Amino acid sequence: MPIEISLSDAINIEEVVDLYKANQWSSAEKPDELLAALRNSHSLVTVRSAGKLIGIGNAISDGHLVVYFPHLLVHPTFQNQGVGKKIMAALLERYAGFHQQMLSADGKAVGFYEALGFVRAGQTQAMWIYEGTEH
Repeated sequence: MPIEISLSDAINIEEVVDLYKANQWSSAEKPDELLAALRNSHSLVTVRSAGKLIGIGNAISDGHLVVYFPHLLVHPTFQNQGVGKKIMAALLERYAGFHQQMLSADGKAVGFYEALGFVRAGQTQAMWIYEGTEH
């Protein structure tokens, strides 16, 4: 089935919540805030198959030196088919040459991002104040 990748904020709350719930991300429990956060990202990449949202990735950036990639989700039915790589390729192309490109990865995601060229950030330690249960 062909997929459509776009840099777009044309998303609606129902499809976003469905995708986040399918991936068991707790931010689905705050749908209004989640939608606002995605729409206010510096960049948002969406992937659709037959019109259905199957993947999303976003970037928060100062627009010049630093970019952070907080969300990359692919519907479980479409995982391991290159969708996530295409999302990251679009984001990395947009921010090529930036001084610092960063993200947080856990579990199986670590190997995925390492394959895309990301490396562990020296001796830094991820820290947060977090109000979710997972992602």
